[in-house]
Amino acid sequence: MKIHIINGPNLNVLGKREPEIYGYTSFKDYFTELQFKYKSIELSYFQSNIEGELVSELQECDDVDGVILNAAAYTHTSVAIADAIKTISTPVVEVHISNTHQREDFRKHSFITPVALGCILGFGLKSYELAIQSFTDD
Repeated sequence: MKIHIINGPNLNVLGKREPEIYGYTSFKDYFTELQFKYKSIELSYFQSNIEGELVSELQECDDVDGVILNAAAYTHTSVAIADAIKTISTPVVEVHISNTHQREDFRKHSFITPVALGCILGFGLKSYELAIQSFTDD
């Protein structure tokens, strides 16, 4: 099984940015933990702060079994990312580290949720692991 994780803006500074919300672990370190824990799954990872790069990356995901997408702030603004999800046959699970419904009002709307297989939010970095499990029997 192949699962591709795609992270949007500011997730490259995870562990440094607002650690009271997002924690102190970098995504690079967490990704290494995921690879160790899920050795039978081929995990790959992409991060960009640029909306168009996220769109392009999604459009290249027809060769994986699932996509885990944390579009970050673009979740609330990007019709382009939602449209890219609709163009691929690969299932996409939307993930957020924080519970966006407990935050500012603008974070309560997602352009991704209506086109995603499911949405997992509010479990910290464990949200990614729950998304992996949604694609497996593990």
